[in-house]
Amino acid sequence: MKMFYEEGKTLPEAYHRALLTLEKEGRVYPCPDYNTTMKELPMTFYVENAVAEPFISKLFPGGHHELQQYTMEICDGILDFMVGAGENVWEYTYHQRFAHQLPWVIDELKRNPFSRRAIMNIRDFDVDSANDHPACLQSIHFAIREGLLNMTVMMRSNDAVQATFMNAVGFIALQRKAAEALDTPVGSYTHIAYSFHAYENCFERLKQYAAFIEAKDIAELTYDYGGFYKQMMEEEIPSIMAMVRDQKDKYGVE
Repeated sequence: MKMFYEEGKTLPEAYHRALLTLEKEGRVYPCPDYNTTMKELPMTFYVENAVAEPFISKLFPGGHHELQQYTMEICDGILDFMVGAGENVWEYTYHQRFAHQLPWVIDELKRNPFSRRAIMNIRDFDVDSANDHPACLQSIHFAIREGLLNMTVMMRSNDAVQATFMNAVGFIALQRKAAEALDTPVGSYTHIAYSFHAYENCFERLKQYAAFIEAKDIAELTYDYGGFYKQMMEEEIPSIMAMVRDQKDKYGVE
């Protein structure tokens, strides 16, 4: 299969180009695991400056609450307690898979800023080979070059319409966290998805997003993160933590 490639100076620019390419170049295939069909292609998109403004795309089915919760799940592991809890047991969270690896990555890059070894593996073969919902994220690689902390994520499967943008925002939040620990500015972000797809129930939404991307200036399709949007996200933290407390009470977790 041909790997498609898009790039942009900002996250929304690269992400929008990837969506447009999926709409125009993607092929429809069966998806028997979910009893549907999907429009799919392999995609790599590259963001020159991972934290450059405008940072927030309007083209995803969520908002500031969802983005804040997801970044807290990725960076702080606020739902790690769900792994093994209750009848509807979670097999994993991404944070639970990499949390013990991140300190080593930081130490390795402090030891050798030009290290090629700073990679975290997310896939757990024993769990994922027997799981109806195996981890989509497979690995996260960090590299300091030109005085910047660059990051590459590799995903076996990625829902372009319903998940990709939130995934990228959460992963870049982790990149910011690592960069702060290393006292190094954030550099590029590269997102590799071997199956970059939209399910049949999102075909029309993908077509609509593609039409917006072609017809509108990017300024009409984005927000800056710094300022009001960051404030709105952070204002959601109390309600998110209340939800966490409710879930812990439900499952009897301290």
